[in-house]
Amino acid sequence: MHKIITITLNPSIDKSTRVKAIMPEKKLRCEPPKFEPGGGGVNVSRAIKKLGGHSSAIYFAGGYSGEFFRSLLDLENISSIVVPIQEYTRENMIVVDESNNFQYRFGMPGPHVSEHEIERFFDLFNEIEGAEYVIASGSLPMGIKDSFFGRLAHLCHNKHAKLIVDTSGEPLRKAINEGVYMIKPNLGELSMLNGVDGLNDNDIVDAARNIIKRNGAEVIVVSMGPAGAVLVTANEVINSIAPTVHKKSTVGAGDTMLAGIVLALSQGLNWKEILHYGIAAGTATTMNEGTELCKKDDVERLFAYLKKYG
Repeated sequence: MHKIITITLNPSIDKSTRVKAIMPEKKLRCEPPKFEPGGGGVNVSRAIKKLGGHSSAIYFAGGYSGEFFRSLLDLENISSIVVPIQEYTRENMIVVDESNNFQYRFGMPGPHVSEHEIERFFDLFNEIEGAEYVIASGSLPMGIKDSFFGRLAHLCHNKHAKLIVDTSGEPLRKAINEGVYMIKPNLGELSMLNGVDGLNDNDIVDAARNIIKRNGAEVIVVSMGPAGAVLVTANEVINSIAPTVHKKSTVGAGDTMLAGIVLALSQGLNWKEILHYGIAAGTATTMNEGTELCKKDDVERLFAYLKKYG
């Protein structure tokens, strides 16, 4: 079993295509679509693979679309642990309008997951041995309560595995109430966790440390998009810029950033290198169209830049 496990509760088949122009009441001729497996944790596993690492992805899947989803992951040689569900795996669509290069992202609702299927997930998770890092990323589908990540955190404590949660809203709050190893909020999410309407750059460290002092998380990486990111622990604060690149799509950038962070963490790099590698991976993904994730050569080049200038 791989020491990195990713969890995706609401995976999707991401279909991306292009049209000459988007216009109402017209039949729009699309380019041949590209199909890729998507969803937070799955994207983390796919990015880890692209970066030369290994992980196992556990996810819900159902119906003919669930079978297709599994086959897409098999093509990328991603180790899968499938939790079968009755309803179909969702499908999303990303369309680029070539007349203005605008990207339109259509996200479909996920399936309803039953109590029995949720318990099946926990049964399978309990069978996993040797996991050092568990990354739970993405939204909750219908049927899964906000307390899910809190329960998962408790199980990870028992397994002595480091849980890294990348979600939002009440599920994120429930997770830190139980205590996790790492979270990756943006400014809005960090504000929510501190019960305030908004934070400015000068408030970030204090807000993160408030959570750390409550044992909500040991490490907090605050993502600030084009402005870079800040990594905060009980004893360290590390800031890093984001390299300026020609961006084609932001789909999957946050998941790829997390993949870079976890892979660097598992390889024993220091906190500054971990943050730089994560930002390099996330930035590299924005250089590609549609739902395509990073290219390793781009990541290594951006990582070298950040080590010099970040």
